[in-house]
Amino acid sequence: MTPAGLAVDGLARRFGGRQVLNGLSFTVLPGEFVAIVGESGSGKSTLLNLIAGLETPDSGTVRIGGTDLMALDDDARTVLRRARVGFVFQSFHILPHLTVGQNVELPLVLLGVGVVERRARTMEMLRAVGLGDRLESAPRELSGGELQRVAVARALVHRPALVLADEPTGNLDPDTAGTVLTLLGDQVRAAGAAGVLVTHSAVAAARADRLLKLDHGQLHPAGERVG
Repeated sequence: MTPAGLAVDGLARRFGGRQVLNGLSFTVLPGEFVAIVGESGSGKSTLLNLIAGLETPDSGTVRIGGTDLMALDDDARTVLRRARVGFVFQSFHILPHLTVGQNVELPLVLLGVGVVERRARTMEMLRAVGLGDRLESAPRELSGGELQRVAVARALVHRPALVLADEPTGNLDPDTAGTVLTLLGDQVRAAGAAGVLVTHSAVAAARADRLLKLDHGQLHPAGERVG
């Protein structure tokens, strides 16, 4: 049986006297794009950090492609994140001193992929997000929507098992946001990655295959894809 791209079981996290997450359990299958919605302060960012292994839960487990993060030390978690997780952030995090192509290929450089293969995979991903003609462009020459498409390409170029998106369209206008979210979902499905989007926007979440709501430390199903 193929393991889930992401499997979370009994995840709990407390800060001081406040129980932020209370025994969360859910799975995301390869090729599935799941949105988690919640109000500001509901624990979405904490959940994402725990899934990525950037924080340690008080209890519970997180498995990425069958590997238990809690069984790894900090160095091993870093190696796993680099190889098996892709990130898309609200603020793009595109490096201004690198070209578009260099930004996209950076995960492959860190993984030691040879120059010929990484250039080919970079070009493949840029074409997939509609930016095949911007390989040598400077980030300052791109619009916000184009920069976020670069971020999507970078998140997927190393073929991760898991893609985590943290409010990826918060800085974009509604039309551009819709285009980017559709692109992100399509690319996650095509790559066979497990995709998790955290957002406070119901409109953004509607682009996902499945919707979960984080409320008072617990996750609840919130309907199926509507768009």
